Amino acid sequence: MTAESTAESTVTSAGAQPGYPPLSIVPRPESGGTGLRFPARRPFARPAEPPLLLADGVAASAGGAVLLGAGHHPALSAVLVALALAVRRRPQPAVRGVLDELPTVCGRIMVVWLALGALAAAWHPAHTLSAHTLLTGFAAQTLAACAGRALVHLRRRRALVRCPRAALVIGPAATAQRVAAAVLRHPRCGVEPVGVVAERPDGTDGLPVLTTGQEVQRALIQNGVRDVLLVHPAVRTQQGPLLRALADSGCTVWEVDADSPSYTGRERLAGFACRRLDLGHGHRGGLGKRLLDVTVSGVALLLISPLLLVCAGVLRCTDGPGVVFRQERVGKDGRPFTLLKFRTHRPVDEHESATRWSVAGEVRMNPFCRFLRRTSLDELLQLWNVLRGDMSLVGPRPERPFFVGQFSQTYPGYAARHRMRAGITGLAQVQGLRGDTSIEDRARFDNAYIDNWSLWQDVCILLRTAAALVRPTGS
Repeated sequence: MTAESTAESTVTSAGAQPGYPPLSIVPRPESGGTGLRFPARRPFARPAEPPLLLADGVAASAGGAVLLGAGHHPALSAVLVALALAVRRRPQPAVRGVLDELPTVCGRIMVVWLALGALAAAWHPAHTLSAHTLLTGFAAQTLAACAGRALVHLRRRRALVRCPRAALVIGPAATAQRVAAAVLRHPRCGVEPVGVVAERPDGTDGLPVLTTGQEVQRALIQNGVRDVLLVHPAVRTQQGPLLRALADSGCTVWEVDADSPSYTGRERLAGFACRRLDLGHGHRGGLGKRLLDVTVSGVALLLISPLLLVCAGVLRCTDGPGVVFRQERVGKDGRPFTLLKFRTHRPVDEHESATRWSVAGEVRMNPFCRFLRRTSLDELLQLWNVLRGDMSLVGPRPERPFFVGQFSQTYPGYAARHRMRAGITGLAQVQGLRGDTSIEDRARFDNAYIDNWSLWQDVCILLRTAAALVRPTGS
């Protein structure tokens, strides 16, 4: 658990940083509206998936033929095909040829044959596979898989060049036009930008600039847009309703690093680093993560309720009424929510509350408030945010909209932290990135946590957080 901490000295005022115009691409609906909504279409299915499944099945059958030729029971061939299809991974969009995936294919087939050999030996000693059979079967299946997949990828590349997927590019007009022009110069990408969504045209030549929701909807329908490219770090946070509406309509949303690679990955588009965003859909493993959140937060609230009552009573006696502090924070997909804490200091006004980072141990705090901050007991009320679904136990720490706007434009990858529900603690916090530490480092660790998420990683972070609470260092 961590309390909010002192900001870096470079953040001094509201507004966009030099060189980054503020983004307000599509006007939000008036209050009382239900939000942006585009016609729903069938989600785009990658055309290579069924043929790749067929290619892998045929390759496994070739390996099965080797087993039959060696005089083994036909059941082993059926087991081989079942194993080969069971260990298949969903094809990645970045894979454009069989050479890109050759190590993965060979490794997967090797695992299948080793598992088959172990099963055959366990079934009956008479059915043990010889080394010659294993090597011959592995070679036959690998050659067949490579030949079949090479044919599938070749047909896919030709189809993408012949019928590219229409795309919209969202971001500042100049940057969006530059990225769109680069993608158009590489038709083998299979993506054809048809429009730029920006706050206003800046006079540069290029694709039509769409500035209203009606224009976006018209382009969506007329061009059959299937992909959306984000080329500015602040777009994800500031245009959450627009992006969710596009995702709900069946579009695939990609975050493109238009300047310098701020994250690593296999995905590339015309040489730009990019990653696919999941908007409007649960994160992989989301059910298990949510179950952990509800179980731990519910049990913890029951167990520590006497402690919460004691803290509230002492705080009321020592610091007056208003023991609960409520503040707007930015959560998953840029959605705002109200964060709860014990009040440890009283801002002068709402402006100070929204724009001033709290400082541990400041003079205005009484001794009990400083104790709450130092031990992170003031954060315990956020377990209620977790139980409600506003937050998770583990995830990127949420920040106020004022600073989210600044950090998203200043630090590459900061806006991408909002791909996952905010957390009470996170990988950045257990790495010591609390207090007056680098925002850029925090964003990098938060994105690394999201990219490599696992339920066991959440458990480890919670255990390391609990250990850190035993030796609090302040926040």
